[in-house]
Amino acid sequence: MQRSILSFALAAFAVAFVAPVQALTPVKRVDPVYPPEAARAGTQGFVEVEYTVNAGKVANVSVLNAKPARTFESAAVRAVKQWQFAAGSTGRGKVRLDFSL
Repeated sequence: MQRSILSFALAAFAVAFVAPVQALTPVKRVDPVYPPEAARAGTQGFVEVEYTVNAGKVANVSVLNAKPARTFESAAVRAVKQWQFAAGSTGRGKVRLDFSL
């Protein structure tokens, strides 16, 4: 009984001190380069990526969804890795990059 009360109190304490989520807005945003093969074929699509920002720099980028697959992912990841955020920014973000002619 005492253990469950302590666990609940610790959980409530942890929730009370979670840092507020701040919106991450890039101060420098690089647009992806349209892959030449996709442009020649008239292919259009999108890539949804998730990224981590540490001290204003993009640390990790992962693809969540892409249509068509294996067409625009590399260009999207390369572009987002070059984004920059305010110097103290830290957090996670998601973005959808559309590729249309």
